[in-house]
Amino acid sequence: MSALAGARQGLAYGALGLPLAFVALPLYVLLPSHYAERLGVPLAALGAVLLGARLLDALADPLIGRLVDRLFARSVKQVLALAAAAAVALAIGFHALFFPAVSGTPALLWWCGLGLAITYLGYSAVSVAHQAWGARLGGDESGRARVVAWREAAALVGVLVASVLPALAGLPAMSAGFSLLLVLGLLLLARAPRPTPAIDRDASVVPLLLPLRSPAFRRLLLVFLLNGVASAVPATLVLFFIRDRLQAASWEPLFLAAYFAAAALSMPLWVRLVGRIGLGRSWLAGMLLAIASFAWAFTLGAGDRGAFLAVCIASGIALGADLALPGALLAGVIQRNGHAGRAEGAYFGWWNFATKLNLALAAGIALPLLAVFGYAPGARDADALIALSIAYCVLPCVLKLLAALALWRLGLARAEPRSDQLAFSTS
Repeated sequence: MSALAGARQGLAYGALGLPLAFVALPLYVLLPSHYAERLGVPLAALGAVLLGARLLDALADPLIGRLVDRLFARSVKQVLALAAAAAVALAIGFHALFFPAVSGTPALLWWCGLGLAITYLGYSAVSVAHQAWGARLGGDESGRARVVAWREAAALVGVLVASVLPALAGLPAMSAGFSLLLVLGLLLLARAPRPTPAIDRDASVVPLLLPLRSPAFRRLLLVFLLNGVASAVPATLVLFFIRDRLQAASWEPLFLAAYFAAAALSMPLWVRLVGRIGLGRSWLAGMLLAIASFAWAFTLGAGDRGAFLAVCIASGIALGADLALPGALLAGVIQRNGHAGRAEGAYFGWWNFATKLNLALAAGIALPLLAVFGYAPGARDADALIALSIAYCVLPCVLKLLAALALWRLGLARAEPRSDQLAFSTS
């Protein structure tokens, strides 16, 4: 039985996924190049600020998850109030980041750090509340899958819009569009089906470390971390690679759109593959495809636009596995641990903590290393471009390989597919 009866209810719940996905691309892909290239902030200092802000955000996620569980135990209205307040902070922080009211490197670094802290915390609160809301709607396996399908569909639309809007309409239109979509998403969520109140009100006292006491969750989290850093490094550096290594800045919207469109279109194929070889082995196949894609990218140079477009499509297909399969594995862990309907916020808090930690490590490792090896935005000398290619292509391959080995050695790629593992995926 479905927890969402028809398209109207599905859209009401899922629509908030669009602005939440929309905002992620500018923050994690556009912001580093914006501050480094347009505002002249040194890469090493920028990497340190990004690392610090993302670590702060990551540490806050488990606490936010616990708060969301407590608010759900009291009233859905309190969850909506939290999401609305967080959305205001998110919209203000996001706009301020791309339109700083200060100049000079020290002031810009402080502005960036404070803006990121506000933006990240607002984003985390809205995102965890939205994910936990969907997980608490209940229904059978098909119903839970439909809940997440609506959220994922909206998220992919958001990513596709965000990949082309800044280049086509500019940063002011991007900021205004995001704020409008965020307001619309919250208004629709207020009209969405509401989670059934828990009879057992112990959810209000769920221990913060409850998910980490599960060996199955810790194993999955380790693989998710390794794989996530491998994906976050090229996301941080892709615009530098396109502009300096490929010298193809005008192709940016096409490259990004092809990447995310391939991810969206590949997701049904990954689900079909899961039915044949299981979740773990399907995720392993996605990792191996990503390794092959970035190994090919390492061979490319100036003018190789068509080849890099193919790399974007191939790595986008691999991204489809990263979007759909880890969250499905997490769903099975929550259910088998007996925590469904009670501690979704706690699990999603730690899950989002890992996601933010991935991004923090990517910025904190890749950008300073590039500065050490002589790369600066706009560089054209051979040594600097080789350093950029190693950071963008080779480092992700090494990390993906470690993730694949961990996935196999920890037994996550050997289990047979289970129906409960396909309950839902993460956004």
